[in-house]
Amino acid sequence: MIRVTSNMMSSQLLLNLNRNARTMNDTQLQLASGRKINKPSDDPVGITYSLRYRAELSSNEQYTKNVDSALSWLNYNDTVLGQAGDVVQRLRELTVQASTGSNPQSALDSINEEVMQLKEQLVDIANSKLNGKYIFNGEQYATKPYDFAKRADGTYDTTKVITTDPGQIQYIVGEGVELPINMTGNDIFGYTGETDNLFSIINSISEGLKTGNITAVSRQLDIIDTRVETILSARSEIGAKTNRVELMQDRLSDLNLNLTDLQAKTEDADYEELIMKSKIQENIYNASLSVGAKIISTTLVDFIR
Repeated sequence: MIRVTSNMMSSQLLLNLNRNARTMNDTQLQLASGRKINKPSDDPVGITYSLRYRAELSSNEQYTKNVDSALSWLNYNDTVLGQAGDVVQRLRELTVQASTGSNPQSALDSINEEVMQLKEQLVDIANSKLNGKYIFNGEQYATKPYDFAKRADGTYDTTKVITTDPGQIQYIVGEGVELPINMTGNDIFGYTGETDNLFSIINSISEGLKTGNITAVSRQLDIIDTRVETILSARSEIGAKTNRVELMQDRLSDLNLNLTDLQAKTEDADYEELIMKSKIQENIYNASLSVGAKIISTTLVDFIR
């Protein structure tokens, strides 16, 4: 038989007391922090999943920011194209009005005044900026695309050859998903030298109005309609991209909810269970102290007595 000594009993008692105190401390730490994983040793497998969820949530957050920025860009582009469409529509109305053939030169001059104002407005629209970036100059968004010189009367000389940057601005809106969200100025307003270049159309109309050449003015109507169709097609393309980005936004939102739920299941503490465990462990620890006090207080005098 193995003889049990007082030292052995004391050592075993201290060992058990330390173990109970450590277990109680771990439970109280989980209660205080609200997390069941406070260090890797708490759950080596769980911490691996936790870190993975955190990384995916971080990526998802960046994708969500990109989607929000892409939507802002697309919505602003649609607004600007709507403004351009309104200008072109008014230009068409004036062209029809001037083509009736019953207008005196004074009326044609008045119409030309408004046509010139429309051209100024169109130049401003073509140089639209969002967050300090020119939206119609591709990757060269820091450079003003329609940098026309101004005449002495304050109007723009739009005879300058303009070639906007054809580069595509790509937004990463998901894992491996890139979406081009910009349109070039030449695609919207036409290339210099094309018959339906919007600025060339306005210049031709203005020249016809100044000289009273009604035939030259009315000849622009069909060309205006061609450019109107181009602008409408561009708005349709923007609408399709907007729908896709909104679907990506919903998908990212659902993914964020799922990842957050998985992370919570892996990391978050179950308070009801922990409170019960804490109470039980506290009782066990107090009982250990009570029993231990009786064991340790026994001395040689007690045996002699």
